Amino acid sequence: MSEILVVEDEAIIRTALKRMLERHHYQVEEAGSVSEAVERHDLDSFKLIISDLRLPGEPGTELIRRAPNTPVLIMTSYASLRSAVDSMKLGAVDYIAKPFDHDEMVETVQRIIAAGSERKQQASAAPTADPAPKATAASSDGGGQDMGIIGACDAMQTLFKRIRKVAPTDSTVLIQGESGTGKELVARAMHEQSQRAKAPLISVNCAAIPETLIESELFGHEKGSFTGATSNRTGLVEAADGGTLFLDEIGELPLEAQARLLRVLQEGEIRRVGSVQSHKVDVRLVAATHRDLKTMARQGLFREDLYYRLNVIELRLPPLRERGRDVMLIAEALLQRAARNMNMEGLHFSRDAERAILAYSWPGNVRELENAIERSAILCDHEEITSDLLGIELDAEIERASEAASALETMKNDVTQGQEPAEDLSLEDYFQHFVLEHQDHMTETQLAHKLGISRKCLWERRQRLGIPRKKTAST
Repeated sequence: MSEILVVEDEAIIRTALKRMLERHHYQVEEAGSVSEAVERHDLDSFKLIISDLRLPGEPGTELIRRAPNTPVLIMTSYASLRSAVDSMKLGAVDYIAKPFDHDEMVETVQRIIAAGSERKQQASAAPTADPAPKATAASSDGGGQDMGIIGACDAMQTLFKRIRKVAPTDSTVLIQGESGTGKELVARAMHEQSQRAKAPLISVNCAAIPETLIESELFGHEKGSFTGATSNRTGLVEAADGGTLFLDEIGELPLEAQARLLRVLQEGEIRRVGSVQSHKVDVRLVAATHRDLKTMARQGLFREDLYYRLNVIELRLPPLRERGRDVMLIAEALLQRAARNMNMEGLHFSRDAERAILAYSWPGNVRELENAIERSAILCDHEEITSDLLGIELDAEIERASEAASALETMKNDVTQGQEPAEDLSLEDYFQHFVLEHQDHMTETQLAHKLGISRKCLWERRQRLGIPRKKTAST
């Protein structure tokens, strides 16, 4: 069976998307219009159709009617986002905004195809033939399998209970967790278990939109309101009317945009850039961040009134290193998905690979784990995945941990030298002291290595603790 049909009139985009999907082992066909797609292909033979919204002749939404048994993913620019939301009401399985992020496109495709396969298995297979990933995803009493989230540890079970309790309400939710822990999955679960599930879920990565455009993208603008505003534009907040707005990395939102967002939360209304009129919107806001917003608020980097408006309900996602055996449940599910995508049945982990997966701290969390498993599945010559294929540098990690312990002891001695024992000093106090003392003569890489953390983690802790980076420091 052909897997994916790409319908896009711009040849460069169509070819690039085809090659990207083929690199992830999908079989891809292509067409330049709806009529060409209908004439050249059996639309029901595909697992997914990816179509641009604006096509010569008939729009991409026509494929929803022409292929009622095949999910259709609509691609659209921000300028026509309102139409994309309308297309979802017509039956599109989802939409993705141009220019799309490659990882986001692949994750969306994987999710849609996996969901379609599960529906077919549930419809045709006997009850005992249910695939392993769902069965092992979580315990049957209160797990997260109905949310598409794997987790059996106590912290995740608590999270699932809170999601079920909070989702039916309209309360604003703040999801906190490290990068790669699955904050968007939690936001999607919140939406799908809410009374707004039939309305759109609009997901926005605040860090991915240029600061000069973010107010226009979020709140829309009027024609002529600034150079380049050649027509009226519906903003993302307005496009989410009746549904859920998910703002990822909300800590990156500029202060001016924060003030506008506060008005949405307080008054339930928006005003487009360049407009003097406001109008009501009914939006449930779910925000996410890996940063410490409370500290940022104290430092004047984030509006304190907005922080308290956001933090009505707080959900914390534990990092993978704190989830115990969950890492193997997730690894097994990811390996089975990779095996299905590449038609390589029988892939399994060796015992040394399992030990390596459990011993590694996974600083990139589930995203890093997924990349390691995909890489190992591609490189393996046999059905067994060994630890060397995973590319986990356990020896280097152990060395970093040892050096980190030594560095912390040194910091503690330095801080307490000539003073009374400072038993109340936290590790963050030691971290701050060490960085401030050594950043003049050490690079960021050297600092991170001595502390036993990554450069990204060093940057995040600087942000959280408000430690400025020396402008003259070399990296």
